[in-house]
Amino acid sequence: QVQLVESGGGLVQAGGSLRLSCAASGRTFSDYYMGWFRQAPGKEREFVATISSTGGRIYYADSVKGRFTISRDNAKNTVYLEMNSLKPEDTAVYYCKADLYGLGKYNYWGQGTQVTVSS
Repeated sequence: QVQLVESGGGLVQAGGSLRLSCAASGRTFSDYYMGWFRQAPGKEREFVATISSTGGRIYYADSVKGRFTISRDNAKNTVYLEMNSLKPEDTAVYYCKADLYGLGKYNYWGQGTQVTVSS
């Protein structure tokens, strides 16, 4: 198993930036594909970005492509989400997810961190 703790959320004006972090503990971090998801009030949780265990494969939702950057530091057991040019529609609780070997079978979630973008 792996435990995940997100941090870095907050209140920012439109056009601003935030950097989210997700620190992992437990099983070997490099065994996991890591992802960021978000859930706005009254909406389904949606995919934001994912990164493979070595960082060689990265995918983004169209809504964040060109503005958000996912990265990971396996030595620090941490995955990051750099968010630039933030928009009010980016307001959501952001969740970190660990997917063992990228198989989609064993998934672990953090508790989430709130991001609020004011217009």
